[in-house]
Amino acid sequence: QVQLVESGGGLVQAGGSLRLSCAASGRTFSTYVMGWFRQAPAKEREFVAAISTSGANTNYADSVKGRFTISRDNAKNTVFLQMNSLKPEDTAVYYCNFLASIVTLRPLDSWGQGTQVTVSS
Repeated sequence: QVQLVESGGGLVQAGGSLRLSCAASGRTFSTYVMGWFRQAPAKEREFVAAISTSGANTNYADSVKGRFTISRDNAKNTVFLQMNSLKPEDTAVYYCNFLASIVTLRPLDSWGQGTQVTVSS
């Protein structure tokens, strides 16, 4: 049974930083592309970032390029999202998931509880 447990969210001022973590289980973590998504109030869930199995390749939404960095620790079955230069429009609940590929970005499993990120102006 897949479990996705996100943590690290909080309230931060614009221009600040946060580091999100996602502990994943239920699949062989090191063999799957991982990704982060977010959902703001009254909006659809959207893709944020993805990372290949080895960490050598990444993919980012245009809105976060240059500000967010995705990374992973295969020994700890954990994927991270370092978020710098945060903007109020980054406010959302952030989720991670196993992905079908770094190109299709299709999530494979049900969503976890997510972690709330709130950026004040």
